[in-house]
Amino acid sequence: MADPEGTRSVFIIDDDPAIRLSLSRALRLRGFEVETYESAEAFLAAYDNHRLACLVLDYGMPGMSGLELQKHLNDEGRQLPTIFITGHGGIPESVEAMKGGAIDFLEKPFRQSDLIERIHSALEMAADMQANSRALRETRERFERLTPREREIVDHILAHPAEVSSKEIGRHLDISPRTVDHHRARILEKLDVGSIVELIDLALRANR
Repeated sequence: MADPEGTRSVFIIDDDPAIRLSLSRALRLRGFEVETYESAEAFLAAYDNHRLACLVLDYGMPGMSGLELQKHLNDEGRQLPTIFITGHGGIPESVEAMKGGAIDFLEKPFRQSDLIERIHSALEMAADMQANSRALRETRERFERLTPREREIVDHILAHPAEVSSKEIGRHLDISPRTVDHHRARILEKLDVGSIVELIDLALRANR
């Protein structure tokens, strides 16, 4: 279940306990909900993908590195805006992190105000990503309401957008135009759209 509205979490992953303590104190004083982890493995064992959150991630850690964790999350499709922090960063490392979608790459020591600014940006991005994910899920659920025959008609419309008359669809599916009219009305109703053009736009947004 998603966090209550307004609850936004910051996950801090760093093998240095002093860093975890100082950052968590500073962020909690500014009203953030904070969880700290000493390793990427410990974070993965506890991570709830439904929370609105961002990640403050140490680049170089024993075991799974920060970059490896970022790749793991990306490979699994877990949307989590990430800010890298490091004590020995360089250009190649920062480029690799940014290619993976990182918000920024901060070298220690950094000003806490800089991190706070990046966290606000990351949480705004997380909210947008969560809203887009919810909209996509709701759109796909609409298509799941369709019967097999209705899906056939939709698939034909998407594959042949120049042949969407009831007569053309009926000829392709070997059913009467009147039957197509009936199914078309039900399709538009279930998908909550008013026209074939809106149907096609909805299908594109659902990545069908």
